[in-house]
Amino acid sequence: MIERNDRCQTRRSDAGPATEPRIASVTRRGLMASGALLITTAGIRARVVTKVLPWRPSEVYPVTPVVPGGCLFFTAAEAAIVDALIDRLIPTDELGAGARDAGVTTFIDRQLAGPYGGHDWLYMQGPFAESPLPSQGLQSPLTPREQYRSGLAALDAYCRANYGGCGFVELSGEEQNKLVGAMEKGEARLQSFSSQVLFSIIYSNTIEGYFADPIYGGNHDMVGWKLVGFPGVRYDFRDAIERPNHSYTLPPVGLQGRPAWEVR
Repeated sequence: MIERNDRCQTRRSDAGPATEPRIASVTRRGLMASGALLITTAGIRARVVTKVLPWRPSEVYPVTPVVPGGCLFFTAAEAAIVDALIDRLIPTDELGAGARDAGVTTFIDRQLAGPYGGHDWLYMQGPFAESPLPSQGLQSPLTPREQYRSGLAALDAYCRANYGGCGFVELSGEEQNKLVGAMEKGEARLQSFSSQVLFSIIYSNTIEGYFADPIYGGNHDMVGWKLVGFPGVRYDFRDAIERPNHSYTLPPVGLQGRPAWEVR
């Protein structure tokens, strides 16, 4: 015997339509259509905003802009060594400003003065692997502040011992390049500190500072972004999307906008 479920089936009589109500079916298409109808009847219209930001920069997650000038962590001597080192890594040339002129030393200084400098957000308890694999990440009890302070002092002592009493800043450009290359390979034997570790952290921080948003102190005038053609954090790319296979020619935009957007 076949049982009927009258709640899910429509019964018709010769007299006309079904005698029991049908359960309504809600679909995503129906919801979208209803929503569009509500928006239309409410008179809500999208507006196109040009030339000015429709909100205050960094309004949701505010970032305190780095103010250039002076150091919060480095001593004047340390800052001079870092200036010289990063100028060897990304020098100023016909393509634009290098790391020193882009304010990367200020970027590194402010990072070391903040949570990054003390690895405040990392687990810093042992054990530490003596010969770690690349996938194991940081394997050192030293924080970035300690690595810079100890490493720069060891580099200065090494230079004065091997270059007639001259510090790294006083070496010629060719001598600095050779020494930086030796540090990268771990061939420069600094006393009480690894030259390769010092090179690694300075190299990484230089790349970060040169390409980070200018709000963090480096990448002045967005020189790093202009070099690689990065558009920054522009909030609307519809014009570019509608023109595939065309060069993107608009200037980059940072978290604080750009000067041309300021309302005077």
